[in-house]
Amino acid sequence: MKQRIKDAAKHASNNPIIQKSAQSLKPSRSIWGALGIILFFILPEIIAFIWGAEIAGWAHAHTVTEPTEIARRTYWLLEKIFEDGGSWINLTIGIALLGWLAWDWIRLPDENP
Repeated sequence: MKQRIKDAAKHASNNPIIQKSAQSLKPSRSIWGALGIILFFILPEIIAFIWGAEIAGWAHAHTVTEPTEIARRTYWLLEKIFEDGGSWINLTIGIALLGWLAWDWIRLPDENP
């Protein structure tokens, strides 16, 4: 079983389609790439961990009192997003992407992004 996993990993690492897919996921090696990771992955999760319950309560209050259907659905969606607080999975993905970007900067400091 271990050998099958090693063979599959080796096959996947040599597959040009998988390599191209991995490169397309990598953020750009610039300050904008790092800021994008922080603003879209890490910061929203930190906000959700700290103020998730308050945001969910606020959204629920507006869901009950909002006269238009589209706004009620928007507030309902906002309530569902924040009712459980932050997501450890999204936070981990953001930190992993930031680590990947930092590792790339350290590994290849002289190359242009």
